Amino acid sequence: MPPFVRDRFTWLAYLMLGYYAFLQAVSGPLMPFLRAELGLSYALGGLHFSAFAAGMITTGLTADRVTGRLGRRRAFWGGAAGMGAGAVLLTLGRHAAVTIGGAAIMGLFGSLLLITIQASLSDRHGERRVIAFTESNVVASICAMLAPLCVGGLQQAGIGWRSGLWLMVALAAGLAVAMYREPLPVAGVGPAAAPGRRRALGRLPAAYWAYWLVIVLCVAVEWCMAFWGADFLATVAGLPRGVAATAVGSFYLAMIAGRVIGSRLAWIVPTGRLLLAALGVAALGFPLFWLARAPALNVVGLFVTGLGVANLYPLALSAATGAAAGQTNTATARISLAAGLAILTAPLLLGGVADRVGIQGAYGLVLGLLAAAVAMVVWANQIAARRAAGEDSGRPAIGP
Repeated sequence: MPPFVRDRFTWLAYLMLGYYAFLQAVSGPLMPFLRAELGLSYALGGLHFSAFAAGMITTGLTADRVTGRLGRRRAFWGGAAGMGAGAVLLTLGRHAAVTIGGAAIMGLFGSLLLITIQASLSDRHGERRVIAFTESNVVASICAMLAPLCVGGLQQAGIGWRSGLWLMVALAAGLAVAMYREPLPVAGVGPAAAPGRRRALGRLPAAYWAYWLVIVLCVAVEWCMAFWGADFLATVAGLPRGVAATAVGSFYLAMIAGRVIGSRLAWIVPTGRLLLAALGVAALGFPLFWLARAPALNVVGLFVTGLGVANLYPLALSAATGAAAGQTNTATARISLAAGLAILTAPLLLGGVADRVGIQGAYGLVLGLLAAAVAMVVWANQIAARRAAGEDSGRPAIGP
């Protein structure tokens, strides 16, 4: 297996994924300020998140064809520019229709950037893609954690919450000026790609769709924890709302720590096995978060859950794109569709159930999602192993 090399494009992809993650995560922290300025209801505020997810779904259905026409370079930088334009529109809009439209543009173009990053990293690093995915998601987690700090800190400093978004867009523009000519890997023929696993374009294999379902389940778990975690800690654990909102930061800290650890383990542990281990850690922490009657234990459980959840998406992404080698544009586009569907539906479903049975009872859905993800990973690993054994008995079924 070839060594893992972080070349100029790899670092560019890492930084641009951080740009995407910052702008994706910033919508939550800025919403109180936007609602106050425009007099928005909670429902109208929530439509911004739905619009972003709808943009992800739309791009997930079309990005492979768009990229085929435009080429990866234009898709990459066009997606970055479009997401930045949507962010600026969100900050300058003085009516809900304009700001919701800005959020939709962010989801639409940002997902094109995300899909191109994921496909290009997969083609550039081939069998080592899991290392690139886990490392890039460390950068993404750090930038996502910086989003609320920038919004709140700059607002308190008198500069205004909008300046954090403008600064990030300006940094991305500077990066574009410096590295626009950097070549992107060609689909399916990156230098680290495994020749024996290249395939003609066609239907995505069963193993891919099995891991696609894993991504739906894992993203649903992540967003249920992040979206409703503060409300759970306030309502069930009894923490003051301000303290509860701060305590949710432990989940994001755990995501960073988990991805740092996962990026190291990805060098030596096969992807399918590591994915099951990550689910095991999440399943260990969640009951403590869900059932403990001491707030400190709830927060500890949230942290441990975050350690496990941290690597679910990058590992499942690696397994899925590995199963669809040679079709990375289409495979990563459909993965954006999976994430968008999970983000759009899971928090809304949990909230709807909470209205009927309470937030603690509703969180039982997360336990069901984790159990379903474990079963799906076992099944997907078996399909991938059988397929790999049929193609080349000397090649490991799933590996980093």
